[in-house]
Amino acid sequence: MSDAQTDEKRSRPVFWKAYSFGLVTGAFFLVSWVGQFVFQAIGFANEASDHGGTFSWAEYWPDFLASTFENWQSEFLQLIWQAAGLMLFYFWGSSQSREGDQRLEAKVDALLRERGIDPVGIDRQTRKLAESE
Repeated sequence: MSDAQTDEKRSRPVFWKAYSFGLVTGAFFLVSWVGQFVFQAIGFANEASDHGGTFSWAEYWPDFLASTFENWQSEFLQLIWQAAGLMLFYFWGSSQSREGDQRLEAKVDALLRERGIDPVGIDRQTRKLAESE
Protein backbone atom coordinates (compact mmCIF):
# COMPACT_ATOMS: atom_id res chain seq x y z
CA MET A 1 0.00 0.00 0.00
CA SER A 2 1.38 3.41 -0.95
CA ASP A 3 1.88 6.27 1.48
CA ALA A 4 -0.98 8.19 -0.17
CA GLN A 5 -3.39 5.30 0.40
CA THR A 6 -2.24 4.93 4.01
CA ASP A 7 -2.72 8.67 4.63
CA GLU A 8 -6.15 8.53 3.03
CA LYS A 9 -7.20 5.64 5.30
CA ARG A 10 -5.93 7.49 8.37
CA SER A 11 -7.75 10.68 7.41
CA ARG A 12 -11.12 8.95 7.09
CA PRO A 13 -13.35 9.36 10.14
CA VAL A 14 -14.77 6.35 11.95
CA PHE A 15 -18.09 5.10 10.52
CA TRP A 16 -20.15 6.30 13.50
CA LYS A 17 -18.61 9.76 13.33
CA ALA A 18 -18.80 10.06 9.54
CA TYR A 19 -22.47 9.07 9.38
CA SER A 20 -23.68 10.35 12.75
CA PHE A 21 -26.19 12.80 11.25
CA GLY A 22 -27.79 10.08 9.16
CA LEU A 23 -27.82 7.64 12.06
CA VAL A 24 -29.45 10.14 14.42
CA THR A 25 -31.99 11.10 11.75
CA GLY A 26 -32.77 7.42 11.16
CA ALA A 27 -33.20 6.87 14.89
CA PHE A 28 -35.59 9.85 15.14
CA PHE A 29 -37.53 8.45 12.20
CA LEU A 30 -37.85 4.96 13.72
CA VAL A 31 -38.82 6.28 17.16
CA SER A 32 -41.48 8.55 15.68
CA TRP A 33 -42.84 5.77 13.45
CA VAL A 34 -43.03 3.30 16.34
CA GLY A 35 -44.69 6.04 18.42
CA GLN A 36 -47.24 6.63 15.67
CA PHE A 37 -47.90 2.88 15.49
CA VAL A 38 -48.43 2.50 19.24
CA PHE A 39 -50.55 5.59 19.83
CA GLN A 40 -52.62 5.05 16.71
CA ALA A 41 -53.25 1.43 17.78
CA ILE A 42 -54.38 2.63 21.20
CA GLY A 43 -56.69 5.20 19.60
CA PHE A 44 -58.02 2.62 17.15
CA ALA A 45 -58.70 0.15 20.00
CA ASN A 46 -60.42 2.85 22.08
CA GLU A 47 -62.59 3.87 19.14
CA ALA A 48 -63.54 0.25 18.47
CA SER A 49 -64.50 -0.32 22.13
CA ASP A 50 -66.51 2.94 22.17
CA HIS A 51 -68.60 1.56 19.32
CA GLY A 52 -68.95 -1.87 20.95
CA GLY A 53 -66.41 -3.59 18.70
CA THR A 54 -63.07 -5.22 19.25
CA PHE A 55 -59.61 -4.41 18.01
CA SER A 56 -58.76 -6.16 14.75
CA TRP A 57 -55.29 -6.19 13.19
CA ALA A 58 -56.88 -6.75 9.77
CA GLU A 59 -58.78 -3.47 10.15
CA TYR A 60 -55.92 -1.62 11.86
CA TRP A 61 -53.15 -2.20 9.27
CA PRO A 62 -54.87 -0.41 6.37
CA ASP A 63 -55.63 2.55 8.65
CA PHE A 64 -52.04 2.67 9.94
CA LEU A 65 -50.51 2.39 6.47
CA ALA A 66 -52.86 5.05 5.07
CA SER A 67 -51.88 7.52 7.79
CA THR A 68 -48.19 6.61 7.36
CA PHE A 69 -48.27 7.30 3.64
CA GLU A 70 -50.17 10.55 4.23
CA ASN A 71 -47.41 11.65 6.61
CA TRP A 72 -44.68 10.59 4.22
CA GLN A 73 -46.32 12.34 1.32
CA SER A 74 -46.77 15.59 3.20
CA GLU A 75 -43.54 15.65 5.21
CA PHE A 76 -40.91 13.08 4.36
CA LEU A 77 -41.16 13.35 0.58
CA GLN A 78 -40.74 17.11 0.78
CA LEU A 79 -37.72 16.71 3.01
CA ILE A 80 -36.26 13.97 0.84
CA TRP A 81 -36.69 16.13 -2.25
CA GLN A 82 -35.00 19.04 -0.52
CA ALA A 83 -32.06 16.87 0.52
CA ALA A 84 -31.84 14.97 -2.77
CA GLY A 85 -32.33 18.14 -4.82
CA LEU A 86 -29.66 19.96 -2.89
CA MET A 87 -27.31 17.03 -3.38
CA LEU A 88 -27.99 16.92 -7.13
CA PHE A 89 -27.52 20.65 -7.58
CA TYR A 90 -24.35 20.52 -5.48
CA PHE A 91 -22.83 17.88 -7.73
CA TRP A 92 -24.05 19.62 -10.89
CA GLY A 93 -22.23 22.77 -9.83
CA SER A 94 -24.99 25.23 -8.97
CA SER A 95 -24.23 28.60 -7.45
CA GLN A 96 -24.78 27.10 -3.99
CA SER A 97 -21.87 24.68 -4.52
CA ARG A 98 -19.28 27.34 -5.40
CA GLU A 99 -17.79 27.15 -1.92
CA GLY A 100 -16.17 23.82 -2.81
CA ASP A 101 -14.71 25.31 -6.00
CA GLN A 102 -13.26 28.25 -4.07
CA ARG A 103 -11.68 25.90 -1.57
CA LEU A 104 -10.14 23.85 -4.39
CA GLU A 105 -8.80 26.99 -6.06
CA ALA A 106 -7.25 28.12 -2.79
CA LYS A 107 -5.46 24.78 -2.47
CA VAL A 108 -4.19 24.92 -6.05
CA ASP A 109 -2.99 28.50 -5.52
CA ALA A 110 -1.14 27.41 -2.37
CA LEU A 111 0.55 24.58 -4.28
CA LEU A 112 1.56 26.96 -7.06
CA ARG A 113 3.02 29.45 -4.57
CA GLU A 114 4.89 26.61 -2.87
CA ARG A 115 6.59 25.88 -6.19
CA GLY A 116 7.40 29.53 -6.78
CA ILE A 117 4.69 30.12 -9.42
CA ASP A 118 2.50 33.22 -9.25
CA PRO A 119 -1.18 32.15 -9.42
CA VAL A 120 -2.27 35.65 -10.48
CA GLY A 121 0.08 35.47 -13.46
CA ILE A 122 -1.42 32.16 -14.49
CA ASP A 123 -4.91 33.66 -14.22
CA ARG A 124 -3.85 36.49 -16.56
CA GLN A 125 -2.37 34.05 -19.05
CA THR A 126 -5.52 31.93 -18.96
CA ARG A 127 -7.72 34.98 -19.57
CA LYS A 128 -5.53 36.09 -22.50
CA LEU A 129 -5.74 32.64 -24.05
CA ALA A 130 -9.52 32.58 -23.60
CA GLU A 131 -9.89 36.02 -25.18
CA SER A 132 -7.73 35.14 -28.17
CA GLU A 133 -9.81 32.04 -29.01
